[in-house]
Amino acid sequence: MLRRLLNRSRAAPIHDTDWRRICARMPFLAHLDDEERDRLRADCEAFIAEKQYSGAAGFVVDDDVRVGIAIQACLPALHLPFRAYRDFVEIVVYPDRFVAPRRHIDEAGVVHEFDDELAGEAMDGGPVVLSWPDADPRGQHAGYNVVIHEFVHKIDLADGQADGAPPLPADMRERWTRTMTDAWDDFGARLDALEASIPLHVDPESPEADAWYRRLPLDPYAATDPGEFFAVASEHFFTAPQPLRRAYPALYELFRDYFRQDPLFALLPRR
Repeated sequence: MLRRLLNRSRAAPIHDTDWRRICARMPFLAHLDDEERDRLRADCEAFIAEKQYSGAAGFVVDDDVRVGIAIQACLPALHLPFRAYRDFVEIVVYPDRFVAPRRHIDEAGVVHEFDDELAGEAMDGGPVVLSWPDADPRGQHAGYNVVIHEFVHKIDLADGQADGAPPLPADMRERWTRTMTDAWDDFGARLDALEASIPLHVDPESPEADAWYRRLPLDPYAATDPGEFFAVASEHFFTAPQPLRRAYPALYELFRDYFRQDPLFALLPRR
């Protein structure tokens, strides 16, 4: 608590008009009550004061970019009892998707080098890199939020590894492992069955195959590894909670208890 108060004492105030206007672009904030919104705003002001925003490839970072990214980044960390973003300073923002060189050694020992087009990347101990068209809330859709995705990676990395198991209370560790493993295994089985159903004349990497992949409860990228499963499922938890809860109710309840937020609360009838 003392650390949070000290951080806020160095905060960069966000103008009321800007705060309301930018929040209005994010319907996934609807579950927050007034106290939580005030806390989120204070966290965002501290975040903006602490982090260095850098534009890449000629991109100009303005207040809309700073505040828009801060809101989405601070949302999943709102009630966490530790400083999830202490290991880095810089946020790099590109005007479009960017290319990162990759090097992979397969099981036969063959080295493969290729370029990977990315919407975002969170580096262990280093910056978070984002494409603004993907990070801009005006261009997002339910179930897709690159800022939440990359900053959940940072939360996951807070204990040293992006392995799908962030710092956890002792009484939640067994439940986390069991629930995440069950959901991860089930999603992998669903993906395998779906890919087996795609006709041979359809390239699984082509847009034509999207109609099949849309039947999945999560983006197929979630099957990459447990860390990506955690990040993709978190995107859905905050921005498309109903489909996630239908597919994986135990996972939804786990995230609700971990993040101490209930995005479905905004969708419940009010008395």
